[in-house]
Amino acid sequence: MNRFIVYVIALGAFLAGSAELVVSGVVSTIASDMDISLALAGQLVTAFSLSFAIGTPILIALTARWARKKVLAGAIAVFVFGSLIALFSFNYETLIVSRIILGASAGVYSVVAISSVAKLVPPKRIGAAIGTIAFGFSAAMALGVPLGVAIADWWGWRSIFIVLGALSLVILFILVRMLPQIEGDANASFRSQLTVLRKPAISTGLLISLMVCVSHAVLLTYIAPFLTDILHMNNVALGAVMLMLGVFGAIGSRIGGYGADRWGAGQMIVGSLIITSLSLAFVPVFTIVLIVELALLALWMSSVFMTAPALNMYFIQQSPQSSNFVLSINLSIIHLGISLGAGVGGAAVDASDTVLYHPWFASGAALLGLSAAALSLSLRKKHVRPIAQ
Repeated sequence: MNRFIVYVIALGAFLAGSAELVVSGVVSTIASDMDISLALAGQLVTAFSLSFAIGTPILIALTARWARKKVLAGAIAVFVFGSLIALFSFNYETLIVSRIILGASAGVYSVVAISSVAKLVPPKRIGAAIGTIAFGFSAAMALGVPLGVAIADWWGWRSIFIVLGALSLVILFILVRMLPQIEGDANASFRSQLTVLRKPAISTGLLISLMVCVSHAVLLTYIAPFLTDILHMNNVALGAVMLMLGVFGAIGSRIGGYGADRWGAGQMIVGSLIITSLSLAFVPVFTIVLIVELALLALWMSSVFMTAPALNMYFIQQSPQSSNFVLSINLSIIHLGISLGAGVGGAAVDASDTVLYHPWFASGAALLGLSAAALSLSLRKKHVRPIAQ
């Protein structure tokens, strides 16, 4: 039964990830339909991300002592409400409001989903369960965006939010009926929860997360021009490669979860970062050998998503009494890292007029993350709570 619930929660993660990413695929359509500039339409992505990053830690802290079932169901219900507002948004301001609501509810759901599944399964299966949730997020990139674009082409972009809302209602019904009661974090004030960030293993763990996301975003933000300008792919090949990367990312998330259970979260973090840095380092070297390039890019994407479930498991191990709060801070760090990585990538292309060397910048960031991982693992306690076994 618990395995079924984990998959249902993972489907919710897929919807949350799709809600964030899908607008990027239909931003031109929205701009045309609402008679606004492309730049203004692009702020719909920014509104979601800022709401996600800023609102999540605050809402998680405020609901820390609530039962996890109540918070998950509440987040899904608010997500449905946000989808309805988007559906009936006939002006830009209303659509922005819907994105803010969707971002905050998706952020709360994402955090509580990860911490909840860790308590639904036996300790030896925590990594695999978290990997399943990570699979939901990565599948949003591989399947959610293309499906959203197809739905927009068939029935209009507002239909995307009909599908998101309808599927969310199904998940809400199942969670209310079948999800067992799960306790929240320990009884603590927001100020006292902040003290967990003073733990060296947590603060350095967040640095790992930051550098992983910087590395990821440096190249992924500019992956389309890299594939078209450097590897000389047409639009059809570009779409196929993006789908391939999404699939390998989803596979990597499952491997990361199972690997964390078998070899430990710390070892999985280190191993995945080594693979990330090495695969990226060789990408600019083999640009004339397409099959090698594709293999390296697939390895890179897999390793990035291997890191995520292992890192989440690591945070839960190091702060089991404040896991929801730490995971919410980590999600904010992830969005900060994505923004920084995109900025670094933009500065690099402005300086060199090419995206050829972006993989090297990404590899350097991954190496910094690896250094942070070595430091974090040396600072963590020698003995962890039973949840880590």
